[in-house]
Amino acid sequence: MTTDKFMNIAIFFAVTAVALGALGAHALKEILTENQLHSFETGVRYQFFHALAILFLALNTEKFNPKLNRSLYLMTTGICCFSFSIYLLSLQGILGFSLSFLGPITPIGGLLLISAWIMLFFSIKKQG
Repeated sequence: MTTDKFMNIAIFFAVTAVALGALGAHALKEILTENQLHSFETGVRYQFFHALAILFLALNTEKFNPKLNRSLYLMTTGICCFSFSIYLLSLQGILGFSLSFLGPITPIGGLLLISAWIMLFFSIKKQG
């Protein structure tokens, strides 16, 4: 994937994080339990932080070796698994059906995000 694609992905993640954050702060505040709302907000926070990270990295590819792409893929997949599984798990009562099978996806997403940061560490170009 090109850096332009990752910039677009980052912007999409940032826009949806802001929209979902607003949804959680206003519409869902009266509907979800305190724990569900806290989980939902955690998903939003991680999504937004990683959207910014992807955008920053895509704008600075010259400072990294080709392993950067692996890190960006892991980060993108990690956001999808971590944040979106949290959103669906938090909203399953509203949706009217059980999505508990998604429970194991959340920690897998977290491991992918951790792996992305480790891969990023090894993708920094050595100076001179």
